[in-house]
Formats: sequence, structure tokens, C-alpha cells
Amino acid sequence: MIPSPRSLEFVIRQSSCALVVGVGGGGDVVGALATARFLEFCGLRFHLGGLPWERFVYDPLPGPRTAKEIEPVRMLHPHAWMVNGHTHTHHGIRFTETEMAALYGWEVLHIDITAGVQGAVAGLEAASHALAADLLVGVDVGGDSLAQGGEAGLRSPLADAIMLAAFATLERRGYPTLWGVFGYGSDGELTVDELEYALARVAQAGGFLGAWALTPQVASELSTVIEKVPTEASAIPVRCAQGAWGYTGIRQDQRRVKLTPLTTLTFYLTPSVVFHTISRPAQAVAASSSLEDANEALHTLGITSELDLERARAGILRSP
Repeated sequence: MIPSPRSLEFVIRQSSCALVVGVGGGGDVVGALATARFLEFCGLRFHLGGLPWERFVYDPLPGPRTAKEIEPVRMLHPHAWMVNGHTHTHHGIRFTETEMAALYGWEVLHIDITAGVQGAVAGLEAASHALAADLLVGVDVGGDSLAQGGEAGLRSPLADAIMLAAFATLERRGYPTLWGVFGYGSDGELTVDELEYALARVAQAGGFLGAWALTPQVASELSTVIEKVPTEASAIPVRCAQGAWGYTGIRQDQRRVKLTPLTTLTFYLTPSVVFHTISRPAQAVAASSSLEDANEALHTLGITSELDLERARAGILRSP
């Protein structure tokens, strides 16, 4: 008998409960719900998670929040906690995860990346044990985790790089892991050609595990969620599932996104293959023990991060 390659079916069949984390902050947790519903259809239980980092238009304080800045939370670890439908920052800012928790009556996980990859790994490990999850799934909405670092449109590589490096570390330690790319190109950062080239390289290296597309049922659910939970990138695949075609603007019309039925796909990849084959940003931040370490590591590659952009905008806002 010919041995089967590592494949999505095999990974899912070996698991019973998935921790599904939107890895880029903001609305990525909404996109993560699509994968969670797919895994639920396959017979798995799931817990949903994200990062405590809202887009600048919602939280004008640059960077992600720590547990000391948030209430109420249920602590699992200094770098992992559960939020509920009332969780907010001390300045009254509610998170996308808060809105998801309020909508569904769930607790939703926050992973803290302010201690860099080391902290993210520790938080994910603690959360997987506390929640009895035997599969860790990271979901990147838009696909900028597939960036090599020199792409002209790259705007938010920091969170994705930290989380990809964390997932690759956990995979190396023996944790079952998946890396999902949902709504490729829907954040307006990497072009479709750049994303398809990266996916082809991952496939050549044996890291492509399978794909799944939005069904009418899941698209309808996400459409209802998006009415109450603000997100732009995660809304693009839903629009495409409903027939949208052509191009549209996002981020105050500063970026253009191609509308295509292919945006409804989630590609499932092996984190370590993406890390070693594609992601120079994730390789650069792999040893980081703080957000500043990781950000400076990107600077050595000539990359400007979302943290840099937020700090620049905050500086402009504070100017007389």
C-alpha cells in the first residue's frame, strides 16, 4: 500500500477539540469562525480565540493590550485569558472578541503577544491544556502571513509573524497544528499573484494540506455576525459568496481588493513549512521575548510594521 501523505483529513480525524485563533488581531476572529464551523461539521468541538489588538480606528492607543489593561477576564496564564461579552479596556474600548462573546454567549480566548514569540507559545500551550484542545489552528485573514517581506503592499506583518513562529514552535514540540489562510487578498496587502506564488511554493515543499470554501449556511452566519461585529477583511469573502465581483476599496479606500469567488476559500497549510519556506518575517522574530524585540527584528529586514504605522499616526494625532 502506498503511504498517504500528511493531509487535512488525517489531521482532523486525529483530533476531538480545536482551538481556532484569528492570528492578526481585529476582525480575524470572525474569519476564524468559518474554520471553526468547518471543524464542527467534521465532528470536532471548538474554542474561538484572537489577539487583544484592535485596529487603530477603534483603539487609538498603539499596539496590543495586556491583561493589566483589560477587565473583566478569566486568566489562564499571564499571556492567555478568556474574555466575555462585557470585556473592555480601561479606556472603555471593546474588542472584536468581546462582541463575539456577547453575540454567542461564549468565552473567547485572547493570546498576548507583548512578550513576543516566547510569550505567545507559553500562552497557547497553557490555553490548549486548560481548554482540553488537541488541535491548534491559526487563521490569517487576507494572507499576509505568506509574505516574504519585500512586498510593496505589506502593512501588518508583525502579529502574523509572531503567531506563525509560535505555531511552528508548537508544531516542533509535537502539538497538532494547522495554519489557515482565509479570504486571500481580502486585506488588500498582498496581490493575488503574490499569494498564489507563495501557496505554490508551500505546496512544492509538501505543506499544502487541503482547502475548504464557505457554504451558503456559514456565509449566512458570518453575514449576521458582521452586522454586529465590525470587520472589513473578513466581510470580503462573504460578499464574494453572495456574488460580488470586480474590485472594491477598504481601509478608508486606501487599498483595493479583488472580489472573486476564490476569496471564499480557506487554504490549510503546515505552519513549519510556511515558516521555513516563505516567511522571512516569522524567521526574523522567532527568538523574540518582547513585542519590541520582534518589531526591531522586522526593521533589520527593512520592514515597517503595523505597530510603526500606529505609532506614527498617534504621533500625528498628538501634534499641536
